[in-house]
Amino acid sequence: MSRTIVDVNILQTVPPSNINRDDTGSPKTAVYGGTRRARVSSQAWKRATRLAFDDLLDKDELGVRTKRLVELIGERIVALAPEISIPRAQELATLALGNAGIKLTPARKSTPENPLPDESGYLLFLSALQLTQIARLCIAANGADDPKAQLKSAEIKQALDTHHSVDLALFGRMVADASDLNVDAACQVAHAISVHPVDTEFDYFTAVDDHKAADEDEDAGAGMIGTVEFTASTLYRYATIDVDALEQNLGSADAARRAVEAFVRAFATSMPTGKQNTFANRTLPDAIVLSVRDSQSVNLVGAFEDAVIATHRLREASERLAFHAQDVDEAFGTTPVETWVVRTGAATTALDALGEKTSLDAAVARLGEVVGARLEGRS
Repeated sequence: MSRTIVDVNILQTVPPSNINRDDTGSPKTAVYGGTRRARVSSQAWKRATRLAFDDLLDKDELGVRTKRLVELIGERIVALAPEISIPRAQELATLALGNAGIKLTPARKSTPENPLPDESGYLLFLSALQLTQIARLCIAANGADDPKAQLKSAEIKQALDTHHSVDLALFGRMVADASDLNVDAACQVAHAISVHPVDTEFDYFTAVDDHKAADEDEDAGAGMIGTVEFTASTLYRYATIDVDALEQNLGSADAARRAVEAFVRAFATSMPTGKQNTFANRTLPDAIVLSVRDSQSVNLVGAFEDAVIATHRLREASERLAFHAQDVDEAFGTTPVETWVVRTGAATTALDALGEKTSLDAAVARLGEVVGARLEGRS
């Protein structure tokens, strides 16, 4: 059976910045092709994409990732049934989660003077509709002689395994205590890497104490000194969506189409927020190559295994990406069903060889049409 795969390839220049740093505060890097490259982790860009969903999708289509499920479900219960007290609502939520096999532990900051509801031992991803459904089951069990018995495990698990949100369906969910509630991610995001070698640089800064500076009797020394590490890079970014798996997770072809459209727009235009106030590095892609395949996902990072050394890095990167894409497709028979190119400037002209040059709005609209037609034809 023919598959539907969406590949998103992006070239994006980023000025001096530190958008994703390690535990020491240094910009993340990786050695690829024998040279050190700037790196932005997939987790960082997935987080930025999820935040961008807030402007593209209704809240009911999104989920929340948290340890504080007892508190969250308790709030839903009280909102739907105000006659139930908060302590009782949290007690019902605890029973429901326990019946689903989710282990809870005392909150780390809970004290006898300020008791807090129990938490799960790890972050759990639930959709807004799943939270509401669990709350409704808790409300129905509230008047029963044995609420714990009323909150049947099968019903709780069914509520947790249906009505997945868009972000949950895309990025998946792992539940360590109850693996039958796991959701396989329909989307994979690569770590972004620079197409060229990088050396970390340091910004030495001083901060003036305004009050001290106004006093003529004080010395002229700075109130604070420090350094911030940064890099500047042209990044290659890649993500892929298994549209068939996405439809299975969401249970609707129409929902899958809208999820694909939202993801492509959010992934393309989002930016991790690390040190944004310091560097104001918010850029948009220089080029996006958006492809629909019927074979398999194809990450084209091999175009940059040999680091770009040329002065005009974006032009060289565009030419390499265009050549490598055509070379791989010819060798392995992975030519896309359709490809659209969204780009700016003369440096990215070489990418026109891969598909129709268009705007992001037009590309997303056309992608939605193709995805919708393929899903409809498969059903």
